[in-house]
Amino acid sequence: MTRRPVVLGLTGSIGMGKSTVAAMFEARGVPVFDADAVVHHLQGPGGRLVAAIETRFPDTTSAKGVVRTALAEAVLGDPAALQKLESLVHPAVAEERARFLDAHRDAPLVLLDIPLLFETGGEGEVDKIVVVSAPRAVQRARVLARAGMTAGRLDAILARQLPDADKRARADFVIDTAGPIPATEAQVDAVIACLSG
Repeated sequence: MTRRPVVLGLTGSIGMGKSTVAAMFEARGVPVFDADAVVHHLQGPGGRLVAAIETRFPDTTSAKGVVRTALAEAVLGDPAALQKLESLVHPAVAEERARFLDAHRDAPLVLLDIPLLFETGGEGEVDKIVVVSAPRAVQRARVLARAGMTAGRLDAILARQLPDADKRARADFVIDTAGPIPATEAQVDAVIACLSG
């Protein structure tokens, strides 16, 4: 019988340190599928979703691909527009994820870094789930330090994300990123050890 990899889903709300944790898994030899990076590629210069997005959301693209701030303004606060965008993006990301899983079918463990794992029903695609979390004050400070971020925009993003407490309750593992980096790395090592046994 062919053994397939354990598929670990990594998620967490904005500003929780998910990218940092994903990089820690990758540094330890775990293949990582970064859904955000795939979306950036699909929407970047020459990306295969650019024309379709421009057709549905005029004036949201340029020669450099999708203008993310313009697209965000076009869909945030408009559930119907957001659903139209997701109907373009989610199937394309799913195709890329299938290619990734096929390419790494001999690995013992693979990580799918999917920010909206629960919100998009993606928990059925993974074997185990790790949620990256930090206290709300830490989260807000991290996000509001980003260029171009405002409290209103952060609130709009959080409104479409499952609350952190709910994510933690549905996780198999929770990695707390509020402490020093070595403490986070130790939690990553513990998850890998648990799933590699």
